[in-house]
Amino acid sequence: MQRYLTEMKIAIIGYGKMGKLIDHLAPEYGFDVGLRLNRENNGNGQGFTKKNFEGVNVAIEFSTALVAAENIERAARLGVSIVSGTTGWFAEIERARRAAEETGVGIVWGSNYSVGIQIFGQIVAQAARLMVTQAEYGSWAWEIHHAGKKDAPSGTLLALVEKMEKANYTRRIDVNSNRAGEHPGTHEIGFDSGSDTITLRHVTRNRECYARGALRAARWVAGKKGFFDFRDIFDQLE
Repeated sequence: MQRYLTEMKIAIIGYGKMGKLIDHLAPEYGFDVGLRLNRENNGNGQGFTKKNFEGVNVAIEFSTALVAAENIERAARLGVSIVSGTTGWFAEIERARRAAEETGVGIVWGSNYSVGIQIFGQIVAQAARLMVTQAEYGSWAWEIHHAGKKDAPSGTLLALVEKMEKANYTRRIDVNSNRAGEHPGTHEIGFDSGSDTITLRHVTRNRECYARGALRAARWVAGKKGFFDFRDIFDQLE
């Protein structure tokens, strides 16, 4: 693990499983957690005050789709950069873009903060390019997550399909998803012909990869301006 010489102060917005894991790992990345907002102290946004956010460099937001855009706007108005990992609110993503534009803070959003899944996306794109001319192969995209995950298919799976399409793969891709138990996440891309099958799969063992990716993104976005997608900046991370 790299040693970070500059200590920074973060706020954690949303203190469920991910928030607590980020809190636990934050010191490894040179962060001091100065504020933790949850339902008890931020039920209607009352936790977003200048006093609470004094000295905070970056807020890391893992809340719910119902309040994610509002949380981002409130933090941005306080001049605090944000890393958001909440999923299921993509229809309101323009609110986050406008918040970055109007306030001059840096905002990173990502449907998946695993560095491994970002590398997996590049592998999938290359496979799709190779399959463009292989008409005998059909393809599928599948994922499974825990029963509590609201969006299906996941934003990550849709991003993988988008990478395939951008690689000029124009044939039909059968897209499916499952929700069950406590599964942290598996994404699979496959190609099948009458004589063989190619399967590409990324399996997440636990949520730690997401927390570490979010913390690395928080180091990266501090002091920057604009709206960024984690997919586009992950290879710049320290």
